[in-house]
Order: sequence, then structure tokens, then C-alpha cells
Amino acid sequence: MINSKENSEHYIWGNNCDSWVLLNSENLSIKQEMMPPKTKEQLHFHRNAQQFFFILKGKARFHRDENIYEVYANSGFHILPNQIHLIENDTENDLEFLVISNPSTNNDRFALEK
Repeated sequence: MINSKENSEHYIWGNNCDSWVLLNSENLSIKQEMMPPKTKEQLHFHRNAQQFFFILKGKARFHRDENIYEVYANSGFHILPNQIHLIENDTENDLEFLVISNPSTNNDRFALEK
């Protein structure tokens, strides 16, 4: 099956951020996401899942284990299980990316207090 934003499950998260579920199995999740300007997710970690974020458009700012990394289009960023992290769009432009998780993050997201 050919998967795209047009034929995939869609949901809104955070402050009007979009997610399209391109693939979701027990061992693998692939989502295409869009974050409007000046948005970020809540600080969290995954006990089991590792994640790879691939930036399609814009610049992402990752907070991981008290460090900050800027990642630009056509580059990726790896998060290991139990690493405390968040992704942020601190720019004036939309941020678009793929997030690939192994295994799936279903029931494996643990938010930290703000």
C-alpha cells in the first residue's frame, strides 16, 4: 500500500501541531508531523522506544538530556530509550519532519512536569 498524508490517520497534538500516521505496528511507527512557528512538545521520555527524527523542512531544536541541538532540513537526530527530550520549533516558519520509532511509542510516553 502507498501511504501519504492524504490517506493516513491524522490527529492534532500540542499547540495545533499535526501528525499523520504513515505506519503503526507493534515494532515500528512512522509519522509525518508539522509544527507551526513557536511551538514545542512537553519534555518526556520513552522507556522502550528509540526514535529517529528526519527534518524535511525548517529547523528543529532538540532538547536532550539538558543539551540543545539544532537540526536542519535533510538531517536527522537519534533519541535512545530513556533519554529525556523534546522537539521545538523556535522559528517563524513551519517545521516538517518524519519521526520513526522502534518499537512503537504507544503506551510508552512518560511526560515530565514542566
